Formats: sequence, structure tokens, C-alpha cells
Amino acid sequence: MLYLTRRAGEAVIINNVIEVRVVEVRGRTVRLGFRFPAEASVLREEVFLQISRENEEAARATDGAVELALQAELQIGGVGHAPADSA
Repeated sequence: MLYLTRRAGEAVIINNVIEVRVVEVRGRTVRLGFRFPAEASVLREEVFLQISRENEEAARATDGAVELALQAELQIGGVGHAPADSA
């Protein structure tokens, strides 16, 4: 992790396109301003973590549903397959 010291009004530029500017410092609170391209995604950490957890849960649920569907298909001999003894 990179650590920098900035004062109010100073900024950091990332990849020549993202600007992070210290707007205000008040006690232990720092107000930051961001300038970034429209295609960039910027989220507060707690929102990012919540979305990540929800995506992981959804993926696990989907994996479980796929597994159940495959098990059901195996139990009935497979969808679209003719029985082995038909001639």
C-alpha cells in the first residue's frame, strides 16, 4: 500500500486519469474529492464488500441449483436421451 501526505487542496493523480483531491480536513475527518472517467467504478469500501458478499452468495446458490439439475438429469437418464433398451 502506498502512503502519502497531502494537505487540503492538494491532489494525487492515478494512471493519468483519476484525481483524488483533499478537499477539507476537520479533526479526524478528511473530505476527499474524486475526478474520474465515467467508465470507472468508484465505491465506498463497505458497499464494495457488501456487493462482493452478495455476488459470492448468488454464485454459490447458482452452483447449487446447477448441481441439483445435473443430479436430477442423471436420475431420469438424461434429458433428450432415449432409453438404452429401446430399439
